[in-house]
Amino acid sequence: MTDAEDRKPQSDEATGTFDPEITSEFAIPQGLAVPKGGSESETSSEFAVPDGFDAPPGPAAEPDGSAFSLPRTYHAKDAPPAFTPATGVPVVSLTKNVPWQDRMRTMLRMPVAERPAPERVHKTEEEGPAVPRVLDLTLRIGELLLAGGEGAEDVEAAMFAVCRSYGLDRCEPNVTFTLLSISYQPSLVDDPVTASRTVRRRGTDYTRLAAVFRLVDDLSDPESHISLEDAYRRLAEIRRNRHPYPTWVLTSASGLLAGAASVLVGGDVIVFIAAAIGAMLGDRLAWLCAGRGLPEFYQFTVAAMPPAAIGVALNLAHVDAKASAVITGGLFALLPGRALVAGVQDGLTGFYITAAARLLEVMYFFVGIVVGVLIILYFGVNLGAELNPDAALSISERPLWQIGASMLLSLTFAVLLQQERSTVLAVTLNGGVAWVVYGAMHYAGGLSPVASTAVAAGLVGLFGQLLSRYRFASALPYTTAAIGPLLPGSATYFGLLSIAQNEVDEGLVSLATAASLAMAIAIGVNLGSEISRLFLRIPGGAGEGRKAAKRTRGF
Repeated sequence: MTDAEDRKPQSDEATGTFDPEITSEFAIPQGLAVPKGGSESETSSEFAVPDGFDAPPGPAAEPDGSAFSLPRTYHAKDAPPAFTPATGVPVVSLTKNVPWQDRMRTMLRMPVAERPAPERVHKTEEEGPAVPRVLDLTLRIGELLLAGGEGAEDVEAAMFAVCRSYGLDRCEPNVTFTLLSISYQPSLVDDPVTASRTVRRRGTDYTRLAAVFRLVDDLSDPESHISLEDAYRRLAEIRRNRHPYPTWVLTSASGLLAGAASVLVGGDVIVFIAAAIGAMLGDRLAWLCAGRGLPEFYQFTVAAMPPAAIGVALNLAHVDAKASAVITGGLFALLPGRALVAGVQDGLTGFYITAAARLLEVMYFFVGIVVGVLIILYFGVNLGAELNPDAALSISERPLWQIGASMLLSLTFAVLLQQERSTVLAVTLNGGVAWVVYGAMHYAGGLSPVASTAVAAGLVGLFGQLLSRYRFASALPYTTAAIGPLLPGSATYFGLLSIAQNEVDEGLVSLATAASLAMAIAIGVNLGSEISRLFLRIPGGAGEGRKAAKRTRGF
């Protein structure tokens, strides 16, 4: 037998192994039993589970998907405890005996994770109202408030209050000048539901505004259980309600407003009548233009022409009357004080897009008034009318007449804003107090008109906020009409007159003064409202300060 034959492997019948191809030194020695397990195990990692150790069964295999796929073992109601920071989570205790505006505003300025959970909601059905219907009701309520001139922050607070009253706590409302949107996310792993609504028509009706506030107040009350159907029914009734004052009352109110404003700047009985007639003619022409579908810019332009034309006609006829007082009174009925205050308030509370849109609207209205008055003044100057811009310095001081005129102006302004009859007396007194403060500081104290106007407007905002909190209503009906006597009508007129007489520099100075007075009014009203909150109990617990607006904390 050769050496090659001696190295040939032998077969073993006992083990049944015979592989002539194995020549490696790693071959299994003869006599070693190999367990029958088929092919070699696929697990070769060091993290493999050892034999004999029973691991708990894992979840069922899921199909391959995105890294953002939702885990099936997580549920919002049975969520694991979240991580608690070392400093702890502050406890938020919202008092229930404060207006819902303050409670909702406080929660809106919190991060979503820190908001307290809503209380148990009274559900008319087994599963509660459908989320899309709740969002639709919320948007419809927000639309009425925004179209009525309410500030963006208060609109967001009302929308959040409606959603929270039906158990939707993870909501984020967003308000701009013409668009409202709201997003609701049930939990961190559920898809959000978003809805939006466009505001296309705007109208001034503070009676409807007050009714919407009462509806939101009732929905926010935990003791009153209002179903979704009842809320829709009440909202439909609010929309169908007619204005509290007929058209002829509104026209008469615009005339009385212009007459009262002319008395404030030194007018007599003739001036009062002339200004009233001019304002009523302008109001009727504006209604005619509105019926024809013309934009508001042209409505303001046409409405500003009759008072200016009557003032120029009195001067050309050599009637012993102040033409400047007639024109100034007509301007008081047109100046957009409501939109100006709302725009500045939105800017001060951090809603810069809405504020910019509102102020741009005010600028267009103001330009329309300027165009209408300048056209009449230009023709009047060319016809020989003797209109003196220096007459602004000779306004007579008649305290009793001016106080009465200021109260009449606030009264008629409240009627034009379609306010409830129960609020007219309060806003009339508020307007009289504002003029008394302004007159005492400016005429008696010799202070600048801008500072006097700011202080008087601050008192208007303070009293208006206190009255609104007492009645759990909006502050607009108590403040907007009260600032009427403070509007810069005379500064606007004399600026336009100087421009018409080719004295552009003096005219721009007067218009800048008018803009400063308007800003002082708006800032004063907002500051008075904020001061009122400093002295009243703040929802949020003792020792916790009032959080700033969420969009202004950029540092």
